[in-house]
This record gives sequence, C-alpha cells and structure tokens, in this order.
Amino acid sequence: MTDRRLAIDAWESLFRAQHEVFGDINQDFHDDTLSQAEYDVLLTVTRAENMTARLRDVTANMLISQPSVSRLVERMATRGLIEKCADPDDGRGALVRATDAGAAIFRKLASAHGRAIAERMSLLSDEELAQLRDLTGKLRKRLPET
Repeated sequence: MTDRRLAIDAWESLFRAQHEVFGDINQDFHDDTLSQAEYDVLLTVTRAENMTARLRDVTANMLISQPSVSRLVERMATRGLIEKCADPDDGRGALVRATDAGAAIFRKLASAHGRAIAERMSLLSDEELAQLRDLTGKLRKRLPET
C-alpha cells in the first residue's frame, strides 16, 4: 500500500509545479494571435493526416467540456483558422481542418512556444525528462476497474 502522506505530498508538488510552469509558458499566448485553447485545437489538427481531425478527437485532447470545444471551434472557423465540415464516415460527427492561415499562425507560435518549454524544462537532465514523461504517462493511464 502506498504511503498516504507521501502520495499527498507528491500530488501537491506535481500540481504546484504544473501550475507554475503553465503560468510561465502561458505568456507565449496573446489574444491577437492564438489563445492557449486555440493552440491546443490546432496542435491536434495539424498533427493529423492532411491537417484534418475528427471533432471528437479534438475534444478528447482538450481540458475543457465538449460544448466549450464546439463553441471554440465555431469561433476559430469564423476567424479563418480552421474549417469544419460533416464527417463522411460518421453522419453525426464533424471534421476539423486547419486552414493555411491557421497552420501558419500555429507554426510560428509553436516554434516560440517550444523554445520556452525547452528553456523552462532545461532545469532537468535528459534522463530526468524521460523519467518525468514516463511517470506522468503512467499517472494518466486509468486503473482497471475492479
């Protein structure tokens, strides 16, 4: 059995570190370019084949509710950052595709954002970064139901 106090201390440390790091790197985002949420949408979409992803996949990668993602996607489409259309393979679903303009803005911001992340994380060695990645990946996996 895990030591309860140690588990709570580790959780608090992880939470506070995430909050502080996020606060530092969140300065990369400005309303006149892309918000953090818009960046997250474009991150998912631009990584997908043909820069097109199912809306449900975008929603699954976001830390906001499905209705909030839908409203965000509509605003982004209005701004010309993405296009939304019906999914031909799923009549109830939708596809989201990055426009050339949206992809260009994303790439420019992603470059600067990546440098900021690398700089902030440079406090850790490559071995520690790999360990952190593996540990947080382990925490993100759901435990089997009993």
